[in-house]
Amino acid sequence: MPAQKAHRQSAKRNTRNMSVRRATRTAIGQARRAVADGLPESEEAVRKAMSLLDIAVRKGVFHKNNASRRKSRLAAALNRSRIG
Repeated sequence: MPAQKAHRQSAKRNTRNMSVRRATRTAIGQARRAVADGLPESEEAVRKAMSLLDIAVRKGVFHKNNASRRKSRLAAALNRSRIG
């Protein structure tokens, strides 16, 4: 009996986590493309991606070091695009 409940809980968590993960990865990809293309809204896109990464960490979808690394790389790419 407990295995059935654990399975239901796991399926529910998986659905919720996939939704958060998908939204975060989409935002990261949009931010990377905006920075690479030198679009004026790239800073806003990076800020949104960082915010979603923080939310994903709070929900336990990403590890904090993973999110920190991704945020650092986004910020570095944004800074490189401003200079060059």
